[in-house]
Amino acid sequence: MTVLITGAGLLGQEVAKRLSTRGERFVVMDICQPESFPNDLPGMHFVELDVTNAEALFALAKDHDVDRIIHTAAVLSNGLRANPLLGLNVNLMGTANILELARSIQAKRTVTISSATVVYSGFGAFDAKPIPEDASLRMMSDRPRSLYAATKVAGENLGMLYRDLYGVSHVSLRLAAVIGGDTSAPSSVPGQLLSTLVTAAKAGKHCPLDNPLFHWGGTEEFVDLRDCADSVISALDADNPKQGTYTIAHSKLWTLSEVVNSVARIFGDFTCDLPDGVTTGFAGFPFQRPAASDTSAAERELEFHCKHDLDDTLSHWFTQ
Repeated sequence: MTVLITGAGLLGQEVAKRLSTRGERFVVMDICQPESFPNDLPGMHFVELDVTNAEALFALAKDHDVDRIIHTAAVLSNGLRANPLLGLNVNLMGTANILELARSIQAKRTVTISSATVVYSGFGAFDAKPIPEDASLRMMSDRPRSLYAATKVAGENLGMLYRDLYGVSHVSLRLAAVIGGDTSAPSSVPGQLLSTLVTAAKAGKHCPLDNPLFHWGGTEEFVDLRDCADSVISALDADNPKQGTYTIAHSKLWTLSEVVNSVARIFGDFTCDLPDGVTTGFAGFPFQRPAASDTSAAERELEFHCKHDLDDTLSHWFTQ
């Protein structure tokens, strides 16, 4: 039988490497194959296909005897802002197509990717206790503050409904701010931030750090791309993931100044304009993080915990 991976981006590539290493047969699908994609992985078949094309998606699953699904395909925040209709179609209807496929073929397990930003809008009302997956959010006041977060809330809800109504074995992974992967042209805010800082440090130049999305007050949590991929494999294999939705994040929280100091320690001293009096959270969200996320459910039900801290991430990905 075959594992289907939707999305040939950074996470899809890391998951593909792990499936190949353990001798799985798998299909990776995306609208096109990235130049950086490792197309010689043993056990892999690549197909150019749009996740919004339900008819072709179902035919692909039948042709390759798909019995498990890993859904990473999505349009990220910048793409959604630039083209909302395209992004909403991919993120909402693409996820709906995957869940309907899982129901149709009675997939052994379907893993979809969510985001920690689904709870960011409630930060202003949380206390200092670890933030659980089942955090209380007011439907209007704490509604998602970005199109991306809105699509991820919808995806989680669809997954839980398909589990409750149709018995689909579904797991949603709520990833913290992801760092790592191909650092030549980062598309995410954390990737762009680190690339900006590392570039300045390697050149020994001043970094103005004038993009407001790179500023946050208090602390923020991150997750290495390698940990993300490992968590997907754990979710794919878990015997009894009862909770269904799990936060994936490293336990250490970081201030912006600590991130800058880490970069300087690893890549060389540089000067940087750190903002004063920032009252907002990471990537422009209105509230600062009040506490770390509770990751005990992932440790308990998926037998997973993150291994790579920020220093390890910087040393691994940004020195290549």
